[in-house]
Formats: sequence, C-alpha cells, structure tokens
Amino acid sequence: MADTASLSLPLIQPLTVLTEEEKMFQAAAREFAEKEIGPHVEAMDRESMFRPELIEKFFEQGFMGLSIPEAYGGSGGSFFMSALAIEEFSRVDASAGVVIDVQNTLVSNAILRWGTDEQKREFLPRLARDTVGAYALSEAGSGSDAFALETRATEDGDSYLLNGRKLWITNAKEAGLFIIFATLNREMGYKGVTAFLLDRETPGFTVGRKEDKLGIRASSTCELLLEDCRVPRQNVLGEAGKGYKVAIETLNEGRIGIAAQMVGVAQGAFSHALGYAQERQQFGKPISEFQAIQFQLATLATRLEASRLLAYNAARLKDAGKPFLKEAAMAKYFCSEVAERVASEAIEIYGGYGYTKDYPAEKYLRDSKIGKIYEGTSFMQLQTIAKVLLGR
Repeated sequence: MADTASLSLPLIQPLTVLTEEEKMFQAAAREFAEKEIGPHVEAMDRESMFRPELIEKFFEQGFMGLSIPEAYGGSGGSFFMSALAIEEFSRVDASAGVVIDVQNTLVSNAILRWGTDEQKREFLPRLARDTVGAYALSEAGSGSDAFALETRATEDGDSYLLNGRKLWITNAKEAGLFIIFATLNREMGYKGVTAFLLDRETPGFTVGRKEDKLGIRASSTCELLLEDCRVPRQNVLGEAGKGYKVAIETLNEGRIGIAAQMVGVAQGAFSHALGYAQERQQFGKPISEFQAIQFQLATLATRLEASRLLAYNAARLKDAGKPFLKEAAMAKYFCSEVAERVASEAIEIYGGYGYTKDYPAEKYLRDSKIGKIYEGTSFMQLQTIAKVLLGR
C-alpha cells in the first residue's frame, strides 16, 4: 500500500470557502444591500414600485455590470461573483436580487457570448453605465413551451419588422434595451426563432400593463407590444434562425442566478426566524430553548446549507468551463423548494405575528413562490435532469 503521508496532493478549497477578493466583494454587497436597499423594502413592496434612485446606485457601485469586462466599462468579475451579489441582495429584498440577476446572468451574458464585436462595443458599455436590460421570450401561449412563439419577424430590406406581444417580462418598466425573441417562420418550429437587440425608443414599441403580483412586487413585470418595429439586420443576436440556441443556453446559466436568488430568500427568512426565536418569550424562556423549535431550526439550516452548496457548485462549474446543465437545473429546482419551505416555517416560528405585514416573514414566503415558476418551472427542471441522466 502506498504511503499516504508521502503523497503531495493539491489543496482544494471547499465550495463555500471564498477567496479574499470574493470575501471582500460579498461583504461590500451585503453592506450595500442592508444600508441602501433595506430601508426601502417595505415601501417598495407596498407601492409595487422599484425606486429609480436605487437602480442608479446599482450602476454607480458596479452591480449592473458585474460580468462585463473592464474594457467595456464593467466590473470584470466572475459569474460566481454575480451569484454572490444576487444572493446578498435577495437576502434583503428578492426584487432587488432579480433586477441585477436579469441584467448580469441573462442580458449581458447573452451579448458577451453571442454578440458580434460591434454589438459588444455598442451595448455592453450602456449596460454597465446606465441602461437596464430585459429578456423577452415569454408569450401568452409560450410559457414552458418556450418556442411556441407568435411574435413574428419579417425581412424587409436590410431590416426586420417585428410584430407581436410579449408577457411576463422582468425589468420591462425600467429597461432601455430588450432582447426580443421572434420567429421568422412558424412552420420551422424552433429553427425559425431569432433573437434581436431592440432599443426602447424604437417606433412601434410599447411597454404595456404592469402585472400586480403576489411576490417580488417591486420588480416590474410587464407586457410588451410590437407593431412594425424596425430592427436593423446588424441587431440580430447570434444568427438568424439560431435564437433557440441563444435562449436555451442563456437560460441554463440564468437558472444559476435564480438558484442564488432563492438561497438569499431562504437565508433572509431563516435569519429573521432565528433572531425572533431567541427573543420571543413563552413560559418564561425564549422559544429557542424548546427542543421542537431547535429541531425545526436545525432542519431548516441543513436544507439551506445544502441549497447553497448546489448553487455555488453550479456557478463554479460555469466559471471553470465545465458542463453544468444538470447541476444548474438541480440547483434551481432544489433552491426553490428550500426557499419556500424555509419561508413557510419561518412564519410558523413567528406564530400569529408571522402572518401579519408588520413582520418580515410573510414577504419572504410571497417572494419565494416565483422561484418554482420563472426561467423554467420546477417540472421543467426535473425534465432536464432526467434527460441528462438518461442520455437524451
């Protein structure tokens, strides 16, 4: 048998151990979220509106261009750092988390991967400096069946004319740049889908009704109306007819962002419940001294840690250039399940107080529900996982 003492093994850090740079970034994101976002959370939720001045601060502090290279005015950070910021923001407010999530893991990420050099030079500096981005795939008849698109693109000289209606578009109210998915030929199915970069000021383009939602209420979710919107040919993202590839592969990465958001929601709910359990007195002592509450907290903490490990692993795999399709789907599925579970039991720990809007627990539960729905429902994640397992 080999003498293990003589073996020289590489030092491999545990998943949740951060580099010094990541620790500093995480601390800065947490402090910013608590000091700048925290005081406005209740009002934004009640008014169903995100404060414009907060988004300005997101840009000023570099949170909207985390993964954009410094050459284009961004922060030049890793995908993992985007996940850290999304987690820390969502710990305070899930609406804030999704604002930077869509910007970094979907819009900027898609242009970085699929954009031409000219598109990168034109759009990435704007996204890093002052322009909110939105990702417009969903329609009334195309939710989980993402490519049953009715929005049409028609060639017209050196341009395309876009006509149709999009639904459930996050960041739409604030966005100045939209990635629009439309089909050139419905009979070609997914092979006719094309992605376009559309400026908000394009004639014929309108941001319509804002949805009145259960959770993430401050985050805008709107319909988009397109009537003969002329988009120059150079604004095709990727290749004509290859929009399905842009959408699928970008969403695979975006799911890691949603997983990070749900870890943040779960952590926020758990932290409040833990603090309350140590303060709330019943029968002459804090309820945290009762074994039932101790076991409940211990179980939730274990689930939370497992969800964080899944999310961090998927983000690390993405940065390492390793396959992560299955791991991203697992992370989104499991983190969404855990966030809802933790948020629900946090209300139980609060008791009757948790059911009122005077305490933070009920908002975390409302915010957690979206995790199982957007960027691919939990059933779609399970289907993806199964396909990979079965070699399909």
